[in-house]
Amino acid sequence: MNEEISKILLKINAFSVNIKEPFKFVSGILSPIYLDCRRLISFPKERKIIINNAVNIVKKEVGLNNIDVIAGGETAGIPLAAWLADKLNMPMIYVRKEPKGYGKQKQTEGVLNRGQRVLLFEDMMTTGGSKLNFFNGIINDGGVMEHCLVIFEYGYEEARKTLKENNIQLHSMSNLDSVLKVGKAEGYFTDEEIKEVKEWFKDHDKWAEKFKK
Repeated sequence: MNEEISKILLKINAFSVNIKEPFKFVSGILSPIYLDCRRLISFPKERKIIINNAVNIVKKEVGLNNIDVIAGGETAGIPLAAWLADKLNMPMIYVRKEPKGYGKQKQTEGVLNRGQRVLLFEDMMTTGGSKLNFFNGIINDGGVMEHCLVIFEYGYEEARKTLKENNIQLHSMSNLDSVLKVGKAEGYFTDEEIKEVKEWFKDHDKWAEKFKK
């Protein structure tokens, strides 16, 4: 599955590589590679394959009897959750990045009853910080979340550790190693670009030093 999903992400140009002018993540990390899974909304054939893979993961790794609601995080996770919930004929909610500053002050939208078990479906995971934010929003609004599904993960052990400490099991469809392997085989990346990405992943702070003035 990793290879199939990686091919799709590369095919739709969801990956951008720039080893001269790095991208900046929300976490502040400078990176030579940037993933934009939002592009999936414009590719019906490819998104169907991804959702079908998501369905298989839910059935085989999570268990349909272990979840009651599919959630997507603002904003990239919302269409993903909608497609998956529709495919599984399950209720859906979405989670804001922060609670509304008015009304009921909730962070979730839709119907989330107390004690309902939620699967969070997201595009990617870097450090895990945003996933914990969504997790806290779900918990604070009465839900229970023990599973998080992402299309892509960078592969930081600390990120997985962070989720595990909060009793959240991570399920991923692809990762950086898979994308680099497929990208090299199919000519998406140069040897220099792959070398830079691997150096960045090994120590992104050290890699970013060259760009500091």
